Amino acid sequence: MRMRALSIHADAAQRLDTLLAAFLADAGATAALLLDRGGQPLATAGVVPGPDPASVGALAAGAFASTGALARLLGEPEFTSLFHEGAHERLHASAVDDDTLLLALFDARTTAGMVRLFARETGRAIAEVLEDQRLRPRLIGALAAPLTDDEARQAIGHRSA
Repeated sequence: MRMRALSIHADAAQRLDTLLAAFLADAGATAALLLDRGGQPLATAGVVPGPDPASVGALAAGAFASTGALARLLGEPEFTSLFHEGAHERLHASAVDDDTLLLALFDARTTAGMVRLFARETGRAIAEVLEDQRLRPRLIGALAAPLTDDEARQAIGHRSA
């Protein structure tokens, strides 16, 4: 699957942060990660357990992707959500769109049904923000290139060495 290019501007990043924070409060989840299908975090909220949240995202995205083959064997184009339950932690992953996933981590203080309900609503709102970003004109030419060392020094008021 080829992912569509995405640049998240500051205003959209703030909207995503607000949506994820509301999701945590509404669903009772402890953490939420917005991931691309490769597992790269695009936005996070809450506290991801363990020393490496990026690994949690990558492994969850991999688990979600592996269910795609199972779905196709059963005649489905895709399973749109995935749920894992352990002794203390639970994980819910759901498709936001063709390129992104919403991962929720939660414990026994809430239910899978609550997380699923609010993940569906939040996913729709996130999909709108992401689609707006995909439709936004991209910077081209010199404006799209990273700053040179001299430009960066000048921007923060330092003289070149």
